[in-house]
Order: sequence, then structure tokens, then C-alpha cells
Amino acid sequence: MQRDNDFVDQNNPYAAPVTQSTAWESQPTDDISNEELRPFVTMWLSPRRTVRHIISVNPELHVLLLICLGGIGGALDRFSTQNAGDDLPMTAILGSAVIFGPLGALFGLWIGSHLIRITGVWMGGIGDRVHIKTAMAWASVPTFFGMLFWIPQIVLLGPDMFTTEMPRVAANPILALPLLVMGIAEVILAIWAFILLCNAIAEVQGFRSAWRGFLNLLAAGLLVAIPVIGIAVLLMGLVAAT
Repeated sequence: MQRDNDFVDQNNPYAAPVTQSTAWESQPTDDISNEELRPFVTMWLSPRRTVRHIISVNPELHVLLLICLGGIGGALDRFSTQNAGDDLPMTAILGSAVIFGPLGALFGLWIGSHLIRITGVWMGGIGDRVHIKTAMAWASVPTFFGMLFWIPQIVLLGPDMFTTEMPRVAANPILALPLLVMGIAEVILAIWAFILLCNAIAEVQGFRSAWRGFLNLLAAGLLVAIPVIGIAVLLMGLVAAT
């Protein structure tokens, strides 16, 4: 039986050059046929096989769609958390989410794929940026579906979703129940998306363990966090000295 780490069509123009260290990429994909490939379904429980097959067929499949829609959902979450509705009308919030959410997500995809590739090389990873972007995009499938919760939330609560006070909930407390259920579901979906991301990154990097995918993501995060923290500490020291 083919190992879970063996994949990529030799004729795939997107595949990385095959060397002895990347020989696992040269094996044909036979565990998910083209007819059986339903990535929006199989990604949930078989992330490695699904990403493997997507890369062997077309690593750019729905990448922009998933990233842009995920960016809209992420922007709505941030506007809600920051109570942006206290200062902005809901039309401005929704318009900003639709315009700036995808732009921010695309920038995150660009910088994230660079950082994951760089830190992955330190760990012996072999994934290129195209494959890493595929992994990042398809791991967001749970959050993509979680974004659909925004539709009933806006229908039920309207501007209250983005304000500190929620008069509709205060007037009709029963509305708090579906809001709580959807909030819990969104948290669960976000956790599952991160688990999928660890597995997907491990797959494209040639790691056998999803834990190494997690360490790859952690190292990429630290590569940004450490300089930022260092600069912040330096600025605080300069301010304190004046």
C-alpha cells in the first residue's frame, strides 16, 4: 500500500524538481482518484491525502477563492471583536470587510508562505511556496464554512454584532442562545482548521508527523514575533530613558 507521504504526478508542471531527498514526491497518487476527489469533503478527515491529490492535479485549485473568502470572514470577526459598530455604520463595516479582508488575507498568504518555507528548510522541509500556499488555503476549509454563520447572525442581530451594547438581545434574550451556539461552533471550526493546517504543512514539507508541521508554523511565527518584541522592548527602554 502506498505510504501517506508518497505523492505528486511526475508530469505535474507545478511539482518541485525530483532529487533523492524529494523522491517521495515522484510517486503516483492512487489513494484518491479524480472521480473521488471532493476536497471540500475529504479535507476534513483526510487532509494529507487531499492536499497530496490537489497538488498532483492543480495546486492552484480554489486557492484564491478560499483565501479571499476567509479574509472576509476574518475581517468581520475583527470588526466584531473591536466593536467597530460603535463608531462605524454597518454598511461601512461590511464594505471594508469585502474590500480589505481579501487584501489582508492575500498579503498574509504571501508573507506566510515565505516564512513557512524558510523555517521549513531549517527543519529539512522540501515544500516550495506554491505547495505551501495550497496547504494554507485548503486548511481553511472549516473556517470557510464557519463564515456562513455570519449570515444568520447579521439577519438576527444586524448592527448589534459590531457594537458593545446589544439592544436586540437585551429586548429578546432568547437570541443569546443561537448566538452562543454559533460562537462555540466557530471556535471548534477554528481549532480544527489549525489541526488541518499542521497536517497539510507536514505533507507538503515531507514531514511524517503533523507535530513537525506545528513546529514549522511555530518557528515561522517566532521569526516575526521575536524581532517585533525586541523592537518594542527597545522603544519602551528609550521612552523610559527620556
